[in-house]
Amino acid sequence: MDLAKPQADVGLSTNRLEAHLLFWRDRLALPYDARLEVSANQVQHRFQANGSILKVNGFVDPLPVGVRGGYREVYIARDGLDRPRRFEDPDGSPVSLVPTGFDGVRQIGVRLAVRDLAAQRRFYAAALGLSEEAPGRFRAGETLLMLEEDPQAVPDASLAGAGWRYITFQVFKADAAHARALAAGAYEAKPPTTLGDVARFSIIRDPDGNAIELSQRASIVGTLD
Repeated sequence: MDLAKPQADVGLSTNRLEAHLLFWRDRLALPYDARLEVSANQVQHRFQANGSILKVNGFVDPLPVGVRGGYREVYIARDGLDRPRRFEDPDGSPVSLVPTGFDGVRQIGVRLAVRDLAAQRRFYAAALGLSEEAPGRFRAGETLLMLEEDPQAVPDASLAGAGWRYITFQVFKADAAHARALAAGAYEAKPPTTLGDVARFSIIRDPDGNAIELSQRASIVGTLD
């Protein structure tokens, strides 16, 4: 996949927006990036994490309570640390600050639990075209995706609910990237859609249903055409 920026982004959902803003800004000291009004029900606050964007999606309507998807934990590299520091956000989702280079994480890392590691390895290589550094460890630019086989991983992960819900790849042409992914075996969750003059994006799913956003953002690539 031809990435428009050399980092993946990661998104979470919550009904506890104010608590999240305090957590990411004050406790983890991530620089604030921007606010995006998505709909009357959803606002997105964006934080910088070594070039990645951590998207805090606050919802007005109550989110369903249920099993979380495969995205289990996010690692954020930070210079000057001598050991990992593990936290839980206001909804109980794990996030760790780690020394730069810890377990291969030079920028951010995303730990993903999957039912069938072999099937997921084929998906990330073929549908997304990512480079596999070691079995189950894929590099998307500077971001490390860390796949771990877990028979208890959910087979039909949903975007709905609190916690880590999706990752985002910034691409040059969302429609073309979406079509290539589907041709290589991805499932469609949302066809390419234009969000004002901000971005054109789609959502695909991996074999376990975990959501992956393909985003053509005007501020990065210069056009939504």
